[in-house]
Amino acid sequence: MTAIKHALQRDIFTPNDERLLSIVNVCKAGKKKRNCFLCATVTTERPVQVNVVKVKKSDKGDFYKRQTAWALRDLAVVDAKDAVKESPEFDLHFDKVYKWVASSTVEKNTFISCIWKLNQRYLRKKIDFINVSSHLLEESVPSGENQSVAGGDEEAVDEYQELNAREEQDIEIMMEGCEYAISNAEAFAEKLSRELQVLDGANIQSIMASEKQVNILMKLLDEALKEVDQIELKLSSYEEMLQSVKEQMDQISESNHLIHLSNTNNVKLLSEIEFLVNHMDLAKGHIKALQEGDLTSSRGIEACTNAADALLQCMNVALRPGHDMLHAVKQQQQRFSDLREQFARRLASHLNSVFVQQGHDQSSTLAQHSAELTLPNHHPFHRDLLRYAKLMEWLKNTDYGKYEGLTKNYMDYLSRLYEREIKDFFEVAKIKMTGTTREGKKFATLPRKESAVKQETESLHGSSGKLTGSTSSLNKLSVQSSGNRRSQSSSLLDMGNMSASDLDVADRTKFDKIFEQVLSELEPLCLAEQDFISKFFKLQQHQSTSGTTANEVEEMDGAALSRSYTSGVPQSVSSEKDMIRQMMTKIFRCIEPELNNLIALGDKIDSFNSLYMLVKMSHHVWTAQNVDPASFLSTTLGNVLVTVKRNFDKCISNQMKQMDEVKISKKSKVGILPFVAEFEEFAALAESIFKNAERRGDLDKAYIKLIRAVFVSVEKVANESQKTPRDVVMMENFHHIFATLSRLKISCLEAEKKEAKQKYTDHLQSYVIYSLGQPLEKLNHFFEGVEARVAQGIREEEVSYQLAFNKQELRKVIKEYPGKEVKKGLDNLYKKVDKHLCEEENLLQVVWHSMQDEFIRQYKHFEGLIARCYPGSGITMEFTIQDILDYCSSIAQSH
Repeated sequence: MTAIKHALQRDIFTPNDERLLSIVNVCKAGKKKRNCFLCATVTTERPVQVNVVKVKKSDKGDFYKRQTAWALRDLAVVDAKDAVKESPEFDLHFDKVYKWVASSTVEKNTFISCIWKLNQRYLRKKIDFINVSSHLLEESVPSGENQSVAGGDEEAVDEYQELNAREEQDIEIMMEGCEYAISNAEAFAEKLSRELQVLDGANIQSIMASEKQVNILMKLLDEALKEVDQIELKLSSYEEMLQSVKEQMDQISESNHLIHLSNTNNVKLLSEIEFLVNHMDLAKGHIKALQEGDLTSSRGIEACTNAADALLQCMNVALRPGHDMLHAVKQQQQRFSDLREQFARRLASHLNSVFVQQGHDQSSTLAQHSAELTLPNHHPFHRDLLRYAKLMEWLKNTDYGKYEGLTKNYMDYLSRLYEREIKDFFEVAKIKMTGTTREGKKFATLPRKESAVKQETESLHGSSGKLTGSTSSLNKLSVQSSGNRRSQSSSLLDMGNMSASDLDVADRTKFDKIFEQVLSELEPLCLAEQDFISKFFKLQQHQSTSGTTANEVEEMDGAALSRSYTSGVPQSVSSEKDMIRQMMTKIFRCIEPELNNLIALGDKIDSFNSLYMLVKMSHHVWTAQNVDPASFLSTTLGNVLVTVKRNFDKCISNQMKQMDEVKISKKSKVGILPFVAEFEEFAALAESIFKNAERRGDLDKAYIKLIRAVFVSVEKVANESQKTPRDVVMMENFHHIFATLSRLKISCLEAEKKEAKQKYTDHLQSYVIYSLGQPLEKLNHFFEGVEARVAQGIREEEVSYQLAFNKQELRKVIKEYPGKEVKKGLDNLYKKVDKHLCEEENLLQVVWHSMQDEFIRQYKHFEGLIARCYPGSGITMEFTIQDILDYCSSIAQSH
C-alpha cells in the first residue's frame, strides 16, 4: 500500500500541487468488484483545499488515472455502518449516497480517522460521523500502519501554524523598525531581549498598582453588604404587615365567588325556563284550530295547517338533558300527543268523506262523455284536494298509519271510478271503430254466422283480393286468364279495385285517428293523476331502483300495499318513486287490458292496422320514456307495445304464409301474381305510415323477410306453371317488383331491387331466345353443317366444294324462305308471345323488340357465313334487314 501511495503521489497529485494524506482500497457495494482507491488530499497552495479523490486503474495499461473528485466541504455524513462489529462497508453522503466496501477494516478506519482530523483542522464544519467508534475520533494517532500512513505528513501539518492577520501586521512593524534584523540576527535578538525585560518590568509595576485599587473595591463591597442587610430588615417588616391584608382579601374573594356562582345558576335556570316556555307552549288559537277548525273552507284549512305545523315543532323540539324528567314537560308532551291523535283522526275522516263524495260527483258526469271519445277531467277534484297537501305531509310525518290508510282508501275509491270511466271510454272507441251502435257493442266478443262475418269483412276491407289478413280473403285468391279478358271488363275490374282500395284507406285512416285519440286522451289523464299523487301524498318523483315488476305491483291489493310499510318506513318498496308506480298501477289497473282488447279488435278488423298501431304506440312510448322511463305510463305503454309488435310480426308471417298457400289455375295464364301486387300495396301503405317513425327498423326487417318470401314464391309458381312459360312468369313479376321498388325508393331493399332487375333481364333474354328459336330452321341447319366442317379443319373458302354444302344446295335452301314466309312466321310468333304475356305489365312491345333484335342478329350471322364461305357467288337472302324491320313493325301495328 505504501508503494501505491508513493506512486499515486508522484504520478497524480504532485503535478496538481496536492499532498496525499490517506488512501483506502474500495469497490462499489452490490456490484461486480472493480477496485479503485479513495484518496484524502490537501493542496500545497493557500488557502488550503481538502478533497476526496477517486482513482482507478486504467483499462489500457498499469497506470492510474484520476476519475472523480469531491470537496470535503460537500461531505454531509460519514456512515461506518457498525460502531461495534468490524465491517468493511461504509457510506459517504455527498450530493448523493455513495456505498463502498473497503479491502480491510483497518484501511477503512484509518481513512475515516483522517477525514475527521482534516475536518477539525481546516473546515470545522458539521459532518455527521455515525456508527463510528469513539477512539477513531480522537487527537492521538494510532500506531502501526496508521502512523506510517498519516504520521509524518500530519506531524508536519501539526508543527506548522498559520499566522493570523494581527500577527502578520506586528511582524511587519517590527521588521520595519529593525531593518538590520536580517543582516545582524544577534543584534536583533539582543534588542528583542531588552524590550522584553522592559515589558516585564512594566507588567510588575502595573500589578503592584492594581493592588490598591482592589483594596478600595473590597471596602466598597463591605459597605454595600451592610446596606443590603438593612433593606432586608425593612422588607421583612413590610411582609408581616401585608400578611393580614392578604387574609382579608382572600375572604372577600371567596365571598365574591359564591355571589357570582349564585348569579350564574339563576341565569341558567331562567334560560332553561324560557327555552321550555318558548318551545313547548302552543297558542290557544292553534289548539282551537286543531280541535274545532273548519276543514272545508280555505281559511280554515290554512289555520289548521299553521296549527299542525306549530304542534309538530313543539313535539319535535330537541330537549336538553334532564328536561324529559320534569313532570310539567311530560304533561305537555302527553297533551301534544293527544292533540295530534285527535286532529289526525278528524283529518283522515274528513278526507275519506271527500274521496267518497268526489266518486259520486264524478260518476254523475259520465253520461255526458258516453257519446264522445273523451275522458272526464279530474282537474277540479285535484285542485280541491291539493289544498290539503301540507296537511297530508304533516300526517305523513306524524302518523304514518293514518297516512297509509288514506292512501289505501284513495286507491280503492279512485280505481273503481277510473275503471268505470275508462271502460266506457274504450267502449265508445270500439263502437266508432266498428261503426256499430251502442246496442251492437258485442261485436268483438259474440260469435257470428258465416254470412255476417263475410258481409262485415267486405264492408270493412273492401275488395277480397286485397291482402288484409282476413282468412276469408284467402279463399278468393286465384289467377284468372288474361287472355279471356276484354278491355271493357279490365277497366271495370280496375274501377272496382280502386273503390275497394279507397275504402281500405278510409277505414284505416279512421282507425288510425281513433287509436291516436285514445292514446292522446289516456296520456294526460295518467300524467295528471301521477302529478297529483306526487304532490298530494308528498312523494318525490326521482329515479327508481326497485326490482318490483309491474305485474307484481298489479297483483298487490290494498292490504298487501299497507303491509309493505311498517314503522313508517317502506320495506318492499325501495323509494317513493316505486310507491307512486304502485298507486298508479292500482288505480289504472284496467288500462292495459282495455288497450290490449282494443288492439285485438283493430287487428281483427284489418291486420294492416298493426302498422298504424306500431307507429303510434312507439311514438307515445318514446315520449313517455323521455319524461320518466320508470313511470307507470311508460311501463304500461311499453308492455302494450310488445303486444302490438307481436301483432305486426304476425301480420308479416300471415302474408308469408299466404304466399306459400297460393294456388294457380292450370287453364289460364298466370300474369302478375296476387302476392306481388299485395306486396306493392303493403309497401306503399307502410311507407306512408312509417314516414319519420321511431320504429323504422322493424319495418325494414319486415321488408327483408317479405321480399325474400316473394322471390321464393315467384320461383315456386313459375316452376309449377303449365299454361304460362316459366320465363314469362319470372320476367313479368320481377319486372313488376323492380318497378315497385324503384318507385318507392326503399333504401334497405336496394340489393333486392338490383336482384329483381337482373332476374327480369335474364329471363327476358331467356324467353326471347327460347320463343324465337330458329325461325329459318332449314337454313339454320345448313349453316350449322358449314360451321361443323370449318371446325373440322376445312378452310372457309373451300366449304363450297363440299357436295352437301355447295352453292346449288345453298340456293335451294334460301328459296324455301321467301319474304312472305318469313313475315308469316313472325306473325305467328307475335300471336304466341301475345298469348303468353299479360296485359297488366305491358311488356309485349319490349319482348317483341328484343325478338326483332335477336332475329336481325341471326340474319347478320348468316350473311357473314355466306360472305366468308361463298365469296363472289352473288348469293343473298331473299329478304333484307329493312324487310325484317318492316315486317315486325307492320305486325305490331296490326295487332
